[in-house]
Amino acid sequence: MNSTKKLAVVTGANRGLGFEASRQLAKIGYHVILTSRDEAKGQKATQTLQNEGLNITFHSLDVTSDESCQKLADFMQKEFGKLDVLINNAGILLDSRDEEISSLDVEIETLQKTMETNIYGVFRVTKALVPLMKKQNYGRIVNVSSGMGQLTDMDGGYLGYRLSKTALNALTRILANELQTNNILVNSVCPGWVKTDMGGSAAPRTLEQGVDTIVWLATLPDGSATGNFFRDRQPIAW
Repeated sequence: MNSTKKLAVVTGANRGLGFEASRQLAKIGYHVILTSRDEAKGQKATQTLQNEGLNITFHSLDVTSDESCQKLADFMQKEFGKLDVLINNAGILLDSRDEEISSLDVEIETLQKTMETNIYGVFRVTKALVPLMKKQNYGRIVNVSSGMGQLTDMDGGYLGYRLSKTALNALTRILANELQTNNILVNSVCPGWVKTDMGGSAAPRTLEQGVDTIVWLATLPDGSATGNFFRDRQPIAW
């Protein structure tokens, strides 16, 4: 059991922000457990980063499955006996991008599927892995949220995605309050509009810019902010 290096789990990491966050954390010395639902894509992403000389291990993870989340927790316990960082990055956007469509026309199923991954999925993974942080009285949890979940700047459209990210921000506040006595810091981050499969090619931000605040929050020193919402390393309104 090798527990000297700091360990990070990144969800939804076979591409986009999760992939780049895994790369950047590994570059500063973390052993990263790269997870994704699609095993083939996850293995390929892991191989790419290993070829860069980085310390990356793949583990499959379906955040919508209690069993899958527990298998990951069991693996972490058996192999390392601890966890330092959890980046809850896995997320989906199922809403129509047609701004003419009213939220009242959205199917309940779209909302349910979105919440299943974007909020219940985060809860499942966190619930399974937090005991590994509590054991060592140290942890950093970064919830990848969005400005589309800000109540202070809430517009129409994208109903499922907006609701899920607002709920995720609430979960951040709740867990931050409950886990602060365990030296586990929990924060939300809006990466901005980034060039990813979800963000599209018109997005102004690179992956490196998108993950900067994610990695910063993952590596905060003891006594730092918890229960806050950040963009570009600055707190923003809920």
